[in-house]
Amino acid sequence: MGLGIAGRESIARRAASEVTSGMIVNLGIGIPSLVPNFLPDGMEVMLQAENGVLGIGGSPERGEEDELLCNAAGFPVSTVKGASYFDSALSFAMIRKGLIDITILGALQVSRTGDLANWLVPGKKVPGMGGAMELAQGAKKVVVVMSHTDQKGRPKLVESCSLPLTAASCADLIITEKAVISIDDGAFVLEELLNGTTIDDVIQTTDAEIRLGECFLKRGSVHGSIRKESH
Repeated sequence: MGLGIAGRESIARRAASEVTSGMIVNLGIGIPSLVPNFLPDGMEVMLQAENGVLGIGGSPERGEEDELLCNAAGFPVSTVKGASYFDSALSFAMIRKGLIDITILGALQVSRTGDLANWLVPGKKVPGMGGAMELAQGAKKVVVVMSHTDQKGRPKLVESCSLPLTAASCADLIITEKAVISIDDGAFVLEELLNGTTIDDVIQTTDAEIRLGECFLKRGSVHGSIRKESH
């Protein structure tokens, strides 16, 4: 079962807290595109789109869209004061040079070592990898936002990705509707529980060993590394 709007918004809301004033931010399509709705009013950030816009604003009101102004997914956007436009070559030069402070991307799978697969499902037609490969390698911080399991209930946090990779060892933080999980020394680390989820629920829906973060160890919740039971 897919995420409802409430689940998608809860993920975007938590992801927005990773953004701080002064950052240059690139947002992927899907859940990442909801993040601007949860940024504090007055926060000075510059949202970049790889099709050549720096300074994206919120979604325009119906009837006020400019058909020539869109994000990388082709959806209408507005711009903020100081916005600039440039070609894709310059846009990707910014990304490859490491000028993007944080990118927030969707995913199909993430491995315990931070490998990211987010562009291809075998048997389905897709437009291609797009700019995700450069963003995953070039941004200073990579935050992945996604549902914890796929539509068939299979874990998306895995020992190793079975889908074609976008980039290897790139993910820094993963935010799902259930939890916030970091990656440290080749292992998933549970940092926060979201939306009333339990530790056991996260274990059972994660197909790899997961360690408890400091906040859980200080509470004495559970000790050591934990993994779901095999049946």
